[in-house]
Amino acid sequence: MDSLMANYASGSDDDDEEQPAPVAGAAPDPEPQEASALLPPPPLDLLQPPNFVDYSTLAQGSRIRSFPHVEGKYALHVYIPVVIPLAARKQLTLVMRRAASLVPDLYAVDADYALSELCKDEQKLERVLLGREFHVSLGRTVGIQVHQIDSVIAMLRQKFQSQQRYWMDFNKWEHFVNDDSTRSFLSLEVTRTGLPEISKQIHMVDEVYRLHGLPEFYKNPRPHISLVWALGDVSSKLKQAIKEIEKNQNSTSSSKNCNLRCNFGRVVCKVGKKVYDICKIAD
Repeated sequence: MDSLMANYASGSDDDDEEQPAPVAGAAPDPEPQEASALLPPPPLDLLQPPNFVDYSTLAQGSRIRSFPHVEGKYALHVYIPVVIPLAARKQLTLVMRRAASLVPDLYAVDADYALSELCKDEQKLERVLLGREFHVSLGRTVGIQVHQIDSVIAMLRQKFQSQQRYWMDFNKWEHFVNDDSTRSFLSLEVTRTGLPEISKQIHMVDEVYRLHGLPEFYKNPRPHISLVWALGDVSSKLKQAIKEIEKNQNSTSSSKNCNLRCNFGRVVCKVGKKVYDICKIAD
């Protein structure tokens, strides 16, 4: 609270100066206000904005770079941004709580805060984990030379200039492990609605990558969004957790609808810290 309190003290030089004589008939100076009469500083709760989340209390995980830093090279990633609709967040909150109880040391993707800590506060769980932007990868995350950036962006924009909206159903819980087995992910996969369209877009990105000598995507792409991660290969734990999650969902719902449905409307290319719009469909 030091930043909220101001100190008003007279300088030592002022105490030594000669004071002017009182004017005859003038009203006496008012008595100085007692310190006890001053109002106390406001409580911290009043100084915090609505829906405030204290991130300083959250534990974070440590990630390992996918490839070493090389001067003059930047990480390139092409993806579809995905925002989870509010209507789907409540159900996903329950799933994340279940996952945290089954698999220790899970962390929110990109934010890297411990899932077990987020689960202690529903507001933090929804805002930090489910309220952020997720992505469906359309190409590998690779290193790109500076002189290649403009060419890659121009070709991608040309390829994606005639895209239309379509629905994506993230209907299956699945686990994935990265190429060097340093991290495992709990994800929602697209296996039906939206799969043909995403697969075609991945092929388009592959064509641009190929022309620039960059590694293409996996042979049998499995589009998905990853929600949480763990260090190392914990496939067996995640497989068991998924069985428990699906068992619980089947027992509490008679509906066979997908877990999450989103509308495609944008493709983004991130180079280093800079984000380029490749295509953006008007609402």
